[in-house]
Amino acid sequence: MIDPISGKARRDRYGSKINRTHSPILAYATPWMTIMFASLLPQLPVASAIPLVPPLGYLMMIAWRLVRPGLLPVWAGTLLGMFDDLFSGQPFGSATLLWSLTMLSIELLEARFPWRGFLQDWLVGVVFIAAYLIVAAMLSGARIEITAIVVMVPQFLLSICIFPIIARMVAVLDRFRLMRVRVIG
Repeated sequence: MIDPISGKARRDRYGSKINRTHSPILAYATPWMTIMFASLLPQLPVASAIPLVPPLGYLMMIAWRLVRPGLLPVWAGTLLGMFDDLFSGQPFGSATLLWSLTMLSIELLEARFPWRGFLQDWLVGVVFIAAYLIVAAMLSGARIEITAIVVMVPQFLLSICIFPIIARMVAVLDRFRLMRVRVIG
């Protein structure tokens, strides 16, 4: 005789699994909105004589691209970079260029090394963060001397230390993004 199916088998913490699907708005808008929100976060008032706050929007974009490859199109770096340029204080076009080049580079890296682990993703993030901070400083019009590079070290160290935390946040946001909320009718 067949055992009856438990009522809990068709339920999860959000309710019934039957007749539910992912919300397309939530699925597509979550990465874009979180990156734009992270681009706005460095605008919070932080009194410091040196650049200390990491480029959170850039870190979030790299994390989304490495945690969920193929989710953001390659051209997303252009639009998200333009948004970041509006609020970062850098010359307009610097983030557009750097974010676009980053997305293209990660796409090439994905084609060459499709299977990676956490340490490889962290190493890729560290290389791109270092390149971004140095090239953004050069594009800002400031004179790049040894003192300017020494002053950028705390921002770089904070960026590479916070990157795994941001990648973990992206993994949690990805589960939220794929939550079943919409009723199929």
